[in-house]
Amino acid sequence: MASPAVIAHRGYAGVAPENTVEAAIRAAEDDETTMLEIDVQPAACGTPVVIHDDRLEGSRDGRPLTDASGLVWETGLEDLRAAHVLGTDETVPTLTEFLAAIPESVGVNVELKNPGTTELRFADALSADERAERRKVWTPFVERVVDACECFDGELLFSSFYEGALATIRELAPDYAAATLVWDDLEAGPEIARRYDCEAIHPPRNTVAGTGLAETSYAGFTGGEPEIDILEVAHAEGRTVNVWTVTNWHQFDQLAAAGVDGIIADYPGLAVDSSEH
Repeated sequence: MASPAVIAHRGYAGVAPENTVEAAIRAAEDDETTMLEIDVQPAACGTPVVIHDDRLEGSRDGRPLTDASGLVWETGLEDLRAAHVLGTDETVPTLTEFLAAIPESVGVNVELKNPGTTELRFADALSADERAERRKVWTPFVERVVDACECFDGELLFSSFYEGALATIRELAPDYAAATLVWDDLEAGPEIARRYDCEAIHPPRNTVAGTGLAETSYAGFTGGEPEIDILEVAHAEGRTVNVWTVTNWHQFDQLAAAGVDGIIADYPGLAVDSSEH
């Protein structure tokens, strides 16, 4: 059985300041890494920047997210590029800067995190009328993201929890691969994937049937055998299944044994360790 592709979550957030150039370089240097997973939002001027949280203040495991404050999309680009991430010397990069720092032998999963508004429909399947409305919200930002990605000749995969984002990327850049991210509604994953003929589905780690992880609570799922076999359904339709987010070797081992195609991981080396246990 083929080993799953290893996708570095925010550039292996467990060992480097997440979504930064340093994380990108370190993750790309690891021979195990197939792809980097990153989050993008707009600065106040609309330039796509690589950052996960909507706000600059707050903390991650006791460290400050940045030494700045405010909503990302209300903050000027130069202020963002000067904001130090998680108490390190690394700052918030633009998408262009991030992509320029890595070789094109490593792919990039660009998660469309936010187009610059608090008025969003998180993880909802939308009606036809609502899809058109949501495309209008996402279009200006997605256009900027696609423009920034044109300089990168490596593999690109666009993912999102927001159906409006997927509708927009399919309309503006249909040649790029797309993936729907799943949260608390497993059946919505295949439904949305079919609507946009997505190449992949990204479910949380506890939604894979037949694993011990299915009994745990995570990402809006309370535990228990999943109502559908997401692997069976996706593979029958020719879609890749990349599971998020794995933090240790025994999680990796269970998902690899189940036959997932890719694993989004916080740490490097989990695939090597899993083969030794």
